[in-house]
Amino acid sequence: MIEKAQSVLDYQFRNPALLTEALTHASSAGDRRESNERMEFLGDAILGFVVCEHLCAQYPELLEGDLTKIKSSVVSRNICARVSRSLDLAALLNLGKGMAGRPGLPQSVSAAVLEAVIAAIYLDGGMEEARRFILRHMGPYIEDAAGSSHHQNFKSVLQQHAQKNLTGSPMYVLLDEKGPDHAKCFEVCVEIDGQRYESAWANSKKEAEQKAALKALSTLGLLDDGDLGGVFVQDE
Repeated sequence: MIEKAQSVLDYQFRNPALLTEALTHASSAGDRRESNERMEFLGDAILGFVVCEHLCAQYPELLEGDLTKIKSSVVSRNICARVSRSLDLAALLNLGKGMAGRPGLPQSVSAAVLEAVIAAIYLDGGMEEARRFILRHMGPYIEDAAGSSHHQNFKSVLQQHAQKNLTGSPMYVLLDEKGPDHAKCFEVCVEIDGQRYESAWANSKKEAEQKAALKALSTLGLLDDGDLGGVFVQDE
């Protein structure tokens, strides 16, 4: 079971006992302190830190309130349970007879085992390994949550301005990409009427396009300098 779990997690433990503890539900432990509950507590904190760190690094234009909303959405029980189910962690969990007989695990249990696994990876391999695991599985949810923020409609605002005031539409040019498959970065710039604006880097093309649009809007003087988070000056 440990080998299967390591394959699913794409991480080889130096100390497999940590993984065993992370996959031990309280219902199968003789003492609750031998279950994954303490690891769940630690993993929750690590997950929150990594998501906050990533948001601050990747979305410098967002205000504290928006960052908080995105973080709360991503680290929610619902999203953690969804990631847990995608990895089928329930099939790896050591359950007591009462829990094992249930047709499906409660959402809280699914979310908890993911957080416990995050803690186990952190304790075994350090923060960098934990960060890699978290961003590999949580990255798409972070991007989706950030993309739904009203501050992330920079492409739409730039498109509307170009239609009203310029002779060409914005084109997004991929200039470069680098990094391994699990942590690629993309450089994109906006081109309008043959003029290219300052490029931007991000962990996805979609995110890089939004950031490039923001830079173009700033260059065009369409942003209120007092709030780079998304207060736009109305076109005359």
